[in-house]
Amino acid sequence: MSDFEIKKNRAKFLRDELNHHIYLYYVKNENEISDYEYDMMMRELKSIEEEYPELLTADSPTHRVGGEADSTFESVVHTVRMESLQDAFSEEEIRDFDKRVKGVFPSAHYVAEPKIDGLSVSLEYTDGVFTRGSTRGDGNVGEDITSNLKTVKSIPLRLNKQLPFIEVRGEVYMPRESFERVVSQQELNGEKPFKNPRNAASGSLRQKNPKITAKRGLDIFVFNIQQVEGVTLTSHKQSLDFLKELGFKTVPFYNEYDNIEDALNEIRRIGEIRYTLPFDIDGAVLKVNDFSQRAELGSTSKFPKWAIAFKYPPEEKETKLIDIQVAVGRTGVLTPIAVLEPVLLAGSTVSRATLHNEDFITEKGISIGDTVIVRKAGDIIPEILSVTKHTENSVFKMPSVCPECGGPVFREEGEAAIRCTNPDCPAQLLRNLIHFCSRDAMDIEGLGDAVLEALVNNGLIKSAADIYDLKAPDIASLERMGNKSALNLINAIEQSKKNDLSKLVFALGIRHIGEKAAKLLSEKFSSLDNIANASVEDILTIDGFGEIMAESVKEYFSLEQSKQLIADLKERGLNTSSLKEFNDNRFEGLTFVLTGTLPTYSRKQASDIIESFRGKTSSSVSKKTDYVLAGEDAGSKLTKATQLGVTIINEEQFNEMIK
Repeated sequence: MSDFEIKKNRAKFLRDELNHHIYLYYVKNENEISDYEYDMMMRELKSIEEEYPELLTADSPTHRVGGEADSTFESVVHTVRMESLQDAFSEEEIRDFDKRVKGVFPSAHYVAEPKIDGLSVSLEYTDGVFTRGSTRGDGNVGEDITSNLKTVKSIPLRLNKQLPFIEVRGEVYMPRESFERVVSQQELNGEKPFKNPRNAASGSLRQKNPKITAKRGLDIFVFNIQQVEGVTLTSHKQSLDFLKELGFKTVPFYNEYDNIEDALNEIRRIGEIRYTLPFDIDGAVLKVNDFSQRAELGSTSKFPKWAIAFKYPPEEKETKLIDIQVAVGRTGVLTPIAVLEPVLLAGSTVSRATLHNEDFITEKGISIGDTVIVRKAGDIIPEILSVTKHTENSVFKMPSVCPECGGPVFREEGEAAIRCTNPDCPAQLLRNLIHFCSRDAMDIEGLGDAVLEALVNNGLIKSAADIYDLKAPDIASLERMGNKSALNLINAIEQSKKNDLSKLVFALGIRHIGEKAAKLLSEKFSSLDNIANASVEDILTIDGFGEIMAESVKEYFSLEQSKQLIADLKERGLNTSSLKEFNDNRFEGLTFVLTGTLPTYSRKQASDIIESFRGKTSSSVSKKTDYVLAGEDAGSKLTKATQLGVTIINEEQFNEMIK
């Protein structure tokens, strides 16, 4: 095979791989590889395309500035393009950049600053007031996320000086402290945790509900003025100083240099201190300071010629795997943990690393006693990359019973996780209790995560049924809980006994059974006993239920631990019958999707009305949708409904239907 054919095949492979990862990162908020691996693939593809220009295709990711805008948000066209930066991975490349700049402007000065690892956004202000915020998207078109950005407290809603108009660019990020808190909460809730702070920032900013964004502890550094009216600025350093005056939080440190060696010293210094910073950086940026020089240097089709980003390689170390311990998470998942000989890595001593699951261990060929390469994913979470020296005759096997309670474990087909099936497993207790008391479940106001944790730690509750045995003095004895709080909580616990059966079914935490499925089960069978005695075939008659859901319900109610819990809850007086009353069957078999803001109904009120006529609501529009009930500011769901020819109604028409 000729060199051209080899490069042609390699280019296609790289294009496919890069486009796959771009989609995962920008559209799905997920990533499977590190930034460094991505950068190396991109660099290799660029090199091949430069050597053989005929291999440059229309779908090559080297054309891109970033990813595509997500259609679930309104599009924003950027008046001033939000460019990406050329990357450098060696000091020699920085010197080459300097030669290109100094060849045109021998007196050019540079500003060096840290490259924050987050999500790039645009903020627009009219007459000093924040009017719109958007993501970078592909550099030309982004997404309107104004409501979510308003929850970032370091973004000023009004500037210190009133300007006719200004658009600035910044990087929204999640501080390491916030990241660790969010991941701990996700693990507690049994959710898939974010892999690194950058993914966490991106996922948080693109939440449809700004209240969720507000809880994530996001922050921002503003580092550029895109356009401005009412003031003339001549240099980058001057503009950063001016941004501070306006009330923006700018990059934490930036310095001006008249020669490349001093600038390189600053890049090295930033690299040395990056692990001591309370936020993630993935490099340092060098920019020409003078705006008039920038204008003359211009840009290529992909990035400006007046700036370059130096990317730091991830730090990797070799160490020995001493042992593998198995921890049981709060969802019952058994997670193998590597115990390592302590090694200094990315600014801290690492002695443990997650091994994810049984498949990961098999794929990497990991055994106790091996010498392994370890690094921190996103400079936060230790992970094992590979085995450099294997120990003979050492094979690790996951336990056949739960190491926490001795209960049976199983691995569901198609899943990598091995789970403990014992609902009374101590490792799962707190997570199960949090779910049981949550708003969509038993809705016990005041019995939040912290109070439950204190009750468990003090041995006051060992199952959900124990909640109903609590006395006011038990609760009042806890830290930060007084007599009044204790009495209010006792009243809330007592009130929860009257909940509809659907809330209790959801509270039980049956795998694959969400809030809507719990409602359907309750409506179909009317009582908890009927659900418990229903066959898989009976359950499958419910519209929307598949075999996995039906078998999961049957399996839960067949467990002795489940039978005991239900008996205990009945003994304490909880309602186990459906309280649902139906008006009539006029919406039976019909599916509604709600979008926008209705004049008089909240979405929950409208959903309850639809369900009272035996109709269903869905969160997404499809060919199976019968009606879209649209209010003000209806977005992409309305557009999709129009494209699919789905009937669109307003609140007035809806009221006619329910007369």
